Amino acid sequence: MNRRITHRTLSALIVDQLRQSILAGVHVAGAQLRQDALAEIYNVSRIPVREALFQLEAEGLVRISPHKGAVVSELSLEEIDDVFDLRTILEPRLLAHSLPFLDSSDFYHLEAIQTRFRNSIATRNIREWGEINAEFHLALYSRAPQPRTHAIVASLLQTSDRYTRLQLSNTAAMDTAEKEHAELIALCRAGKSDEACRFLAQHIETVRHGLLSVIDRSLTARQRDCVEVSR
Repeated sequence: MNRRITHRTLSALIVDQLRQSILAGVHVAGAQLRQDALAEIYNVSRIPVREALFQLEAEGLVRISPHKGAVVSELSLEEIDDVFDLRTILEPRLLAHSLPFLDSSDFYHLEAIQTRFRNSIATRNIREWGEINAEFHLALYSRAPQPRTHAIVASLLQTSDRYTRLQLSNTAAMDTAEKEHAELIALCRAGKSDEACRFLAQHIETVRHGLLSVIDRSLTARQRDCVEVSR
């Protein structure tokens, strides 16, 4: 039993560190994650490393195949649409159920998160952007009595963290996110449930379109580079 607990504890630590490395771009899309090399880096056996890679596969950050082993997943347009479609459906529903029960302590917490988000933008703390963004959204829904939906949305936010960091890679997108978060707080404070839910759906769509625009520019630049090389 103690040995199993130790493996799980080590696995959780490795999951967190590998996740942050992938999200930060240390391990780029397509990079192979070799169990023996990771075990040596973390000074552990291969068992917790293998468990960590299985967890990251469940989160969509890693693909595991019999021939290549674990590979960092490519950014997928299909996954973006799937994740953001679900967020657009589920998050306004959660907000509608949560908003009537938000009290002064909840709004104090939301304002504190907003301040941290603003500071992370000012210091360009890439790691914090996605984490604080997810924390903000989940705080909005904290009073909703739908724990299963809440768990699904938490998972979707974790999946979209990688994409959110990419989308928030320019100053304009960061400024927009900060202003829209402030507007969401104001609408919720005013008790304008329908308007807040519509604005939330619009906010999620803004992130989606900004992200697709970033990826489109990246693909265009890559195609242009391929043409230059072929000349």
